[in-house]
Amino acid sequence: QVQLVESGGGTVQPGGSLRLSCAASGSILSINSMAWYRQAPGKERELVAAVTSGGRTNYADSVKGRFTISRDNAKNTVYLQMNSLKPDDAAAYYCKAELARPEYGAGKYFNYWGQGTQVTVSS
Repeated sequence: QVQLVESGGGTVQPGGSLRLSCAASGSILSINSMAWYRQAPGKERELVAAVTSGGRTNYADSVKGRFTISRDNAKNTVYLQMNSLKPDDAAAYYCKAELARPEYGAGKYFNYWGQGTQVTVSS
């Protein structure tokens, strides 16, 4: 069993900040990339930011300069620091981890998702 548990969502005013966390636990051999996605009502799920095990990052153009993704490999945890939040950032945010499990062997990576955490940006 593998669990990804997100936390840190909530309601914030435009211009405010939030920090999301996602901790992976369970039967994990190694984690390759970790990422944050978001999905607003009526829209498709989109990539917000991703980070490799080596620390290389990439961001959606809409969040560059405002959001920062980071990870603690020792804790199997990924973070998303969100600053200067806009109403357009409101969505359910999902964590994804590309990981290998002992049951399937090293080098066989599968994607696992968290349940999501809601971010509301409203005055």
